[in-house]
Amino acid sequence: MESICNICPRNCNINRTYKKGYCKATNDIKLAKAAPFFYEEPVVSGSNGTGAVFFSGCNLQCCYCQNYRISHELFGEIVTEDKFSDILLSLADKNVDSISLISPTIYVLQIVKALDKVRHKIKIPIIYNTSGYEKEDTVKLINDYIDVYLPDIKYMDPVSSMRYSNAADYFNYCSSAVKKMLELKPKLVYRESILTSGVLIRHLVLPGLYKDSINILDWIKNTINDLKAESLISIMSQYMPYYMSCNYPEINRKVTKYEYNKVLSKAKELHLEGFMQDNCSSSDSYVPDFNLEGII
Repeated sequence: MESICNICPRNCNINRTYKKGYCKATNDIKLAKAAPFFYEEPVVSGSNGTGAVFFSGCNLQCCYCQNYRISHELFGEIVTEDKFSDILLSLADKNVDSISLISPTIYVLQIVKALDKVRHKIKIPIIYNTSGYEKEDTVKLINDYIDVYLPDIKYMDPVSSMRYSNAADYFNYCSSAVKKMLELKPKLVYRESILTSGVLIRHLVLPGLYKDSINILDWIKNTINDLKAESLISIMSQYMPYYMSCNYPEINRKVTKYEYNKVLSKAKELHLEGFMQDNCSSSDSYVPDFNLEGII
C-alpha cells in the first residue's frame, strides 16, 4: 500500500515517489498553512480557534474549489515527517481548542507515521476534515489517530459528481466511508463545548442542486437511525463560483435564498441537530490566506 498508491478511490496504482497521483501530490507532505483558524463550527473552533493544517493537493479536484490555490495549483512547501510532527506540537502549544487536518486523505500514511511519534503529547482533539471521497480501509487506518471525523457529503447524484468532480462513484464511496465513521465513533462526546469524539457531517449547498441536497439529508437521517448513531450536521451556504466555475454556467452563481431555505426546511423537518449558516455567508472571508504561516 505504501509503495503503490491506492489510498483513495482514484486507485492510481502508481508509486508517488516517482510520479504524481490524480491528487497532484507525491509522497512528500506538502503544506500551505498551519495556524489558528476561527471559521469552523463552534464545537471545533471553540473560542481559541482550531489549529488548521492545510495540505496541498486533493483527490477530488472539484471545479469550483474555493481552495483551488492549494488543491489544484499545489501551492505549498514540502516538509519532512519530523517537521510535520513538530508543526502539530507547535499548533497544540498555541492554546487552540483542536487540530484540524484539512484534506488529509492523500497523506494518511505519512500522517500516521508522524502521529505515532507525537500523538501522546497532543491533549486536544484531532479533526479529520475530508471531502468524503474515501475508502473504508483508509477510514479504519486513521481511526486510532484522530478523534472527530468531519466529512463532506457533496453529492448523491452521480451525474453531478461526475460533471463537477470527475467522480461518478463519489456517493458510493462517500456513503460507505461515512457509515464506517459512524460505526467507529457512534456517540458525540464533548469536553465543555468542544467535540472530542464523534462525527460532524458537512454539506455545501450547490446552485441548482437543492433537490440533491434534500436527498442527502434524507439519507443522513435514515443512516443515523439505522446505525443508532449520533451525528451533527453542518449545512453551508458559503458557495462562491471559484476557479473553473465559469465553464459551467449553471453553477456560475451563488445559491439563491429560495434554494437554501428549501434545504434548511428539510433539515428542520427531519430534526437534524447541528449548524446552519446564514444565507449571506457566501463571501471571500471563508478563504484562508495561504501564506505558509506555521510552515517556514
